[in-house]
Amino acid sequence: MLRDDLRTLWTEPRPPDAPGRVWRDWALLAAGLTGVVLEATLRADVVWRPVAVVFAVWLCVLPLWRRTRPLTTVVLAFGAMIVLQVVSLVATPREPVGLYVGVVVLLPVYALPRWGSGREIVLGGAVVLAAFGLSAVTDRTPAGEQVAGFAFLLLPAVIGASVRFRATARERQLERVRSREREQLARELHDTVAHHVSAMVIRAQAGRVVAGTDPAAAIEALEGVEEEGARTLEEMRAMVAALRDARAGAELTPPAGVADLERLVRAPGGRLRVDLGLDGELIALPPAVDAAVYRIVQESVTNAMRHAVNATEVVVRVTGEPRRIRVTVRDDGQRAGRVRDGYGLAGLRERAALLGGQLRAGPGADQGWLVEAELPRGRAGSGVHPRPRR
Repeated sequence: MLRDDLRTLWTEPRPPDAPGRVWRDWALLAAGLTGVVLEATLRADVVWRPVAVVFAVWLCVLPLWRRTRPLTTVVLAFGAMIVLQVVSLVATPREPVGLYVGVVVLLPVYALPRWGSGREIVLGGAVVLAAFGLSAVTDRTPAGEQVAGFAFLLLPAVIGASVRFRATARERQLERVRSREREQLARELHDTVAHHVSAMVIRAQAGRVVAGTDPAAAIEALEGVEEEGARTLEEMRAMVAALRDARAGAELTPPAGVADLERLVRAPGGRLRVDLGLDGELIALPPAVDAAVYRIVQESVTNAMRHAVNATEVVVRVTGEPRRIRVTVRDDGQRAGRVRDGYGLAGLRERAALLGGQLRAGPGADQGWLVEAELPRGRAGSGVHPRPRR
């Protein structure tokens, strides 16, 4: 068991999308260099002042690469510390060399478990332990102070590991949400295709029956089969990336759509008044787009009911345009605590992207929370359009 855990740690990759240098890094560097100048000027008990200044400047510069090169940063920082300890050990007087600004070395210690791979964490941790062990042997400090110093050195690494764990857990949860949304889309695809194929079979059977006596009716039936086939192909291409849960049932229950919004906003138990406005052409939408509009309104209204503080109304607007459908949901309340998207909005954003649209959510211009979505009526570039019936 322990061997498997160690192998898993050793093969753990780096977290993706490590940020580059930001303005805080340069501000930290400026603050560190300023501290070096002040401490080297004002402190009178600095041992080997030129060496201590160069060492402190070195430690201040290295954190610029702590996210992109965590192992290299740790090795260069604590390797220099080991060399300095060995030199001070054989020299006279045997006193610690360095400035208090050197506490900046804790930043690479934090960055190692936060941004490093498993292999880098193990190797960098060995270098840190070697530097601390050498310091504990050479410094004549009580055991209690050494334990406290080790805990102080270990604390940033624990914080970095916990931050990484939380970020990884949230990313995995978001991936599960996106996967569930794809599965739901796949089920809707199954229902849509089954409905259209059933209609095609019925029309084909009717055309075969009347082909000998009424050729015009047979041609009309074939045109209906063509139209249903075109719609089916368009829906399949719109959701080709979705994966269907093998355990999901195949019951042909059509998903809720725009026509069900009135019933949704009139449902009892809501503490807010919902003002629903439907404008433009909202008839004969593709089933996937129809269901997505309903889900966006449902999730947005539910979030407003749960999280909007001192709100009195939720305004919902669904507008049908020639090429797209626009959905806007706005409340007039306040959000308590830190503003952050939930997993429901993440799933809706994934659904909108799969359909070729986009969804935005955030604080409104004046107050409340605003959700805006744009969905195309059909998948762009599908090249399949139902043929009008004569």
